[in-house]
Amino acid sequence: MTATSDTPRTPTIEETAEVAGRVLDEVGKAIVGKQEALRLVLCAILAKGHVLLEDFPGLGKTLAARSFARALGLDFARAQFTPDLLPSDLTGSFLYNQRTAAFEFRRGPLFTGLLLADEINRTPPKTQSALLEAMQERQVTVEGETFPLPDPFHVLATANPIEYEGTYPLPEAQLDRFLLRVSFGYPSSSEEYDVIARRVERRQEEVDLRPVTDPAGLRGLQEAVETVRIDESVGRYCVALAAATRQHRDALTGASPRGSLGLVLTARAFAVLRGRDYVIPEDVKAVARAVLSHRVTVRPELWMTQTTGRSIVDAVLVQVPTPTTLETR
Repeated sequence: MTATSDTPRTPTIEETAEVAGRVLDEVGKAIVGKQEALRLVLCAILAKGHVLLEDFPGLGKTLAARSFARALGLDFARAQFTPDLLPSDLTGSFLYNQRTAAFEFRRGPLFTGLLLADEINRTPPKTQSALLEAMQERQVTVEGETFPLPDPFHVLATANPIEYEGTYPLPEAQLDRFLLRVSFGYPSSSEEYDVIARRVERRQEEVDLRPVTDPAGLRGLQEAVETVRIDESVGRYCVALAAATRQHRDALTGASPRGSLGLVLTARAFAVLRGRDYVIPEDVKAVARAVLSHRVTVRPELWMTQTTGRSIVDAVLVQVPTPTTLETR
């Protein structure tokens, strides 16, 4: 279809890769190191997905979410998940307006471009479930009335993996809604000193970031990712990886078909960041741990061992034959 003033032109793969690179550079002004983790988060956003940031406190999860919202030109909202948080605190509710003698809907923090769901595992399942419809259907329903969410809409949720007292582990159905689970990990000594040096040099707490694009521009980038081709052999490789997690002897349950689809969607975005309009097996391997590990449940008798979803995915990546790398076309 010919592009008109009403139909913006979809950017080329080269243009998309260039803008994505500038977004990562801008976020990198706030987050020292961690380029691989930041690249994965951006891949999830380009693939129209949501991300679970699971890591220890103080490693920049909240700052990363705010930085991505700023660099992508998205409206940003933060919801602090606490045991007393109600579903209506997220979705909004109808309030009586005495001036008009009518009930009016007051929108909650879900109505934004990028929502930071901070410490999502500290709120009860009833409130956690309020996110399910928003994450999957991009809409909320309040008192029987449905309200569409902004487009784009993305959730970056954080969780603390070490403090379980007073927390509510996410159910498998909600974990499956997150396209990726990403961990930043502790910085190296040089990176940690760089954090200190940058803070002292700028003489203020906040990092001044500039928008690289806007919501319409992000939609264009996401449309460009949809044009990336994936060979049948690579698609079947994604299916084989997900199926192998179900058959692994240490796994109670493996990745669902949503896992193999997540591999394809994320690998396409990763290929775009590398400037390609087609996916190779190395793209799949680069994102497999982030896509599949949180979809694998370890057998209960192995909970006290070193066996994790990630170790099962690592084993599967070794076991499943890799298709021949596609030649550059």
